[in-house]
Amino acid sequence: MNTLWNESRIDEVMRLLTDYMKDDVPVITRLSRSRKDPFLVLIGTLLSLRTKDETTEQAMKRLMEKARTPREILGLSDEEVQSLIYPVGFYRNKTRTLKEVSKTILEEYDGVVPDTVEELLKMKGVGRKTANLVVNEGYGKPAICVDTHVHRISNRLGLVTTRDPFHTEKVLMAILPERYWIVYNTLLVAFGQKVCTPVSPFCDRCPINSLCPRIGVKKHR
Repeated sequence: MNTLWNESRIDEVMRLLTDYMKDDVPVITRLSRSRKDPFLVLIGTLLSLRTKDETTEQAMKRLMEKARTPREILGLSDEEVQSLIYPVGFYRNKTRTLKEVSKTILEEYDGVVPDTVEELLKMKGVGRKTANLVVNEGYGKPAICVDTHVHRISNRLGLVTTRDPFHTEKVLMAILPERYWIVYNTLLVAFGQKVCTPVSPFCDRCPINSLCPRIGVKKHR
């Protein structure tokens, strides 16, 4: 970690981002706040992979009108599920994953979504990002979910120097105060979608530009 990133500096970044983003949160956070259901958080997260939030949100609304439990998911045909979740990315593959995950939850976990990363990772189609987000948003337990936004922005800020999300997660767990683990993904995903975008970040309107080493290199309009 950059030696400038002590706890007080991290506190300041989190405060500024929280004030700036306010209620502008990713789709899975909105889902977890409104439904309080780990299974729906899991399904929503699986649908959201490589899919825009707006598309995921509409797909979840259609799906929840027909099925909200593992048993109800299995009660739908593949064609019905595909029709409900289209046009999320890889909707045919995701249909198979939803069915397999639902079956596993019923047969191996008595219909209850596991609340640990280790158990969630045993299910086919569930990766670290999904597992951490379910533990985080579904159960309110400390976990650091690292997607492309979290990985990119953490490196841009110099908070970490890593090449992939897995190592970013491990470093963040070592340096980020646990009180921020749950909210870190929520803030950085929204921030990465609206301000600190992949190719051309809007540094001129960034609330933390004075704390970012990138701002001294190049400004973007």
